Amino acid sequence: MNKIPYQKFGVTLKKIREQANESVIDVSGAVETDVAIINQLEAGTHQPSEDIVLLLISHFGLKEDDALRLWRLAGYDQDKTGISSVGSDDQVNSVKAYVTAGDVRILYTDMVHVKSNQHGLVINFLQSLGADDHTMAVARVGMSHTHAESLLEVLKQTINTTKKQQKMLDKNSKPSKDGLK
Repeated sequence: MNKIPYQKFGVTLKKIREQANESVIDVSGAVETDVAIINQLEAGTHQPSEDIVLLLISHFGLKEDDALRLWRLAGYDQDKTGISSVGSDDQVNSVKAYVTAGDVRILYTDMVHVKSNQHGLVINFLQSLGADDHTMAVARVGMSHTHAESLLEVLKQTINTTKKQQKMLDKNSKPSKDGLK
């Protein structure tokens, strides 16, 4: 019997990671798991959870064919990709929606919960479900601290640009003193 049941998955994952020029620490931070788990996955000794495989696919931005190959190498059937499931996350019942690269839905959020450790952080985007303090997770994104800092800069720049554009539109849409534009 094969003592390394997920060796092909591990070899493939390591190759993907190395092609992305990322360390095991970078990947563990991005998918919010311990370095030891990523090392075990690359060694092929343990089957990764469906969540970890989906996070890895998302993190590396794998195209559909590569994503399906990694999914199958992890021992999962193709039919399970893109499903929604109900589960428990941090003792809060939530609906997890797995979004594939070809999915163009926009998921709106009104709350954010951030967890951070030495390897990186995970941002949980939540949507409130009425007055009962119930929430639904609409997205979960993991990243390194460096990536999070660059994301902050992009967000600041985008918001500032939008504000400037809105001021210009407001200024141009005001009627002149004689009532004409």
